[in-house]
Amino acid sequence: MSPAELAADYWRIRRGVALVDPPHDVVWVRGHDAVTFLEGLLSQRVATVPNGSVTPALLLSPQGKLISPLRMLRGATDVGLVTDAGSGAAVLETLQRFRLRVEVSLEAEPGPIAEVWGPESAAVVEAAGGISPVPGAWVTDGESVVADLPFRHVSLARWLIVGIDAKKLIAAGAHPVGEVAATAARIEAGEARMGIDIDASTIPQEAGLTEGAVDFTKGCYLGQELVARIESRGHVNRRLRSLRCAAGDTPPSGAALLVEGRQVGTLTSAAMSPDVGAPVGLGLVRSEVDIGTAVAVGWSSGATTAIVGEVPLAG
Repeated sequence: MSPAELAADYWRIRRGVALVDPPHDVVWVRGHDAVTFLEGLLSQRVATVPNGSVTPALLLSPQGKLISPLRMLRGATDVGLVTDAGSGAAVLETLQRFRLRVEVSLEAEPGPIAEVWGPESAAVVEAAGGISPVPGAWVTDGESVVADLPFRHVSLARWLIVGIDAKKLIAAGAHPVGEVAATAARIEAGEARMGIDIDASTIPQEAGLTEGAVDFTKGCYLGQELVARIESRGHVNRRLRSLRCAAGDTPPSGAALLVEGRQVGTLTSAAMSPDVGAPVGLGLVRSEVDIGTAVAVGWSSGATTAIVGEVPLAG
């Protein structure tokens, strides 16, 4: 992709409307016991979340490590769990393992799923499917679903669309964009992606995932002990950080982050940012590394430098 093509895609995300691939996965929990079933598994207090709302939650292993960050589409008897692309199978397998003596059915969304980002995206979604998007909510006409998927740290609009073919969104004005542009925007928003920036070894507090997604007053849920213990101690050994690289080649995921020759972290995502004019990244960095520290970024075929920052990198 040429620099001009990358810039055009990037600014469609930031200023217009972009069709981004791959979209999130969706797992549906349906039935009379859907809410009580999820209450015992998710970090969020499911029973008190209003019907029709979109709320962050976490699904954890019994050891308190991540299975997936979620956006929960709360319904009375139908609850959708929106996961990062590629994570739906792990969520579904975990739910199936704990489905004992409850009246629920579990299903990965079989229909077309699409995703649009950008400040003009709501109007395009409505034009394509006839459903008016509602901030903070999910709405359905019985066949299609439109859900708000807000970024955790920035106010960039993002909508999940189920049951509406991507061709209709394109016809209504959504421009398909490349992976590099979408990754740059995601990195700048400080949005860690499961399977790339975070994985089954990640503790939620390392990636800043507990705020709004964990109810520390609720009863037991899967993995509660570790999350509660770390919250009371207030310390993890590494944290998700933004990285503003020097101009030049974009370093690969997995590149080492070093201070005076000692590895202090790992670059997990990187992409060229047309706004910054240089590569930007996310990485898991040792907690003792101060914000503003310059680190060396090294990989098998190259090297650069980067400045460690808070997330998000962009407001």
